[in-house]
Amino acid sequence: MAVTASHPLLLLLLLSLRLLAVANGASKPLAYQTLVVTPLASSKPLLSEDADDGDENLASAVESETTLSSSPSSSLHVHLSHRDSLLADTTAAEQIFLLRLDRDAARVETLSQILAVATAPPAANVTSRRGFSSKVVSGLAQGSGEYFARIGIGTPARYAYMVLDTGSDVVWLQCAPCRRCYSQSDPIFDPRSSRSYAAIPCGAPLCRRLDVAGCDTRRRSCLYQVSYGDGSITTGEFSTETLTFRRSARVPRIALGCGHDNEGLFVAAAGLLGLGRGSLSFPSQAGRRFGRMFSYCLVDRTSAGAPNRSSSVVFGGSAVPRSSARVAYTPMVRNPKVDTFYYVELMGVSVGGTRVTGVLASDLRLDPTTGRGGVIVDSGTSVTRLARPAYQALRDAFKAGVSGLKLAPGGFSLFDTCYDLSGRTEVKVPTVVLHLAGGAAVSLPAENYLIPVDTKGTFCFAFAGTDSGVSIIGNIQQQGFRVVFDAEKSRVGFMPRGC
Repeated sequence: MAVTASHPLLLLLLLSLRLLAVANGASKPLAYQTLVVTPLASSKPLLSEDADDGDENLASAVESETTLSSSPSSSLHVHLSHRDSLLADTTAAEQIFLLRLDRDAARVETLSQILAVATAPPAANVTSRRGFSSKVVSGLAQGSGEYFARIGIGTPARYAYMVLDTGSDVVWLQCAPCRRCYSQSDPIFDPRSSRSYAAIPCGAPLCRRLDVAGCDTRRRSCLYQVSYGDGSITTGEFSTETLTFRRSARVPRIALGCGHDNEGLFVAAAGLLGLGRGSLSFPSQAGRRFGRMFSYCLVDRTSAGAPNRSSSVVFGGSAVPRSSARVAYTPMVRNPKVDTFYYVELMGVSVGGTRVTGVLASDLRLDPTTGRGGVIVDSGTSVTRLARPAYQALRDAFKAGVSGLKLAPGGFSLFDTCYDLSGRTEVKVPTVVLHLAGGAAVSLPAENYLIPVDTKGTFCFAFAGTDSGVSIIGNIQQQGFRVVFDAEKSRVGFMPRGC
């Protein structure tokens, strides 16, 4: 029917509806992508021993290799794997996932506590760009979102799994003799069997860099202590040691904690390789030799085809992809109150191709005066946390864009938006894009934000709100991307399909 002047009220109504549709973005159809529905399932260990992982023949061969020095041509490579690849699955899939979320909550509490005390007084004291790499593993089965790398320690090298952690600085491992040690997959390192082990003297500059340090008056050696928000703690002798990576690449004189008293939720790994921005982290210590850059790609053990996809961390020139066209770079932001974390500026989020008006950059911005707020990129946190107003706006936009999917009642653990996808093989879900400063747009695959939480087909929107003051881009959202930390150019990059 044609609208004429004889229908003024109808004309006014149609014009009002059109203006309302434009204001709500309804004139632009939502963008969707396909999610393959794969519920949680128990799995067998994926990790097989590499030819260069820690046997006696390798340990002998390492000693004959040339230690990395000033040649600019090489990089270090380390394979990564999930922590559940270290041990056979003996726990139900749902329980494993719940443990992961419990560990994740403890992790977020740790980061919040670190930031909360960032302005407190210090604790009382008790050459060229060479590169290297290693293999990466995920911590799903032990209730952790952490990833592991297998690294050689000492001379001759004894190989063990180390947690990779961008939210920590101090490198440490369990050492014999143990006053108190948790269970780990490999034999505990004995510094007495290494020719390259050296204790750091009490008054040395490296000792003074520790937040909590002490002195063994008998040995005149530096003592360290690192504690975490979940009650975990490691204490022992601060020392220097040689670390060995794939292809027998050795990095000498790395300052690390040799822990004789270790308690907490670490489980299976021998220790931790701190990848933070602080002066005692591994990238900072090796920076002059390897260009102050590294990158990793995290493969989710639960995703389809994961056993056939490689996962790795790379240090040095090879860490930065040659083709920058595929990498979305955003500037690093420095928090003057704490130097450990990798901050970026999240400007907004799109759902279905439309910017979510309630996700405001002002709610996510770091306050350099107080050190509060901001967004960090963290390998040790699983689920992305956003300041609560931003999260609520994102969640509501996603729910509004979902069509034809049945909401699961009650949510699941920290997730408040879940769907019953039982009996479905694939579904269409709205796209989600993170918009970072500098024009970087990170388009997430569907499996990075709608994830299985049980074996029945329940999938949850894998974001959560936080009131802790800091937002976190977690490793579920990072999976499948090569994430580049380029301190030389002060930028973080995200390259899709980078594994």
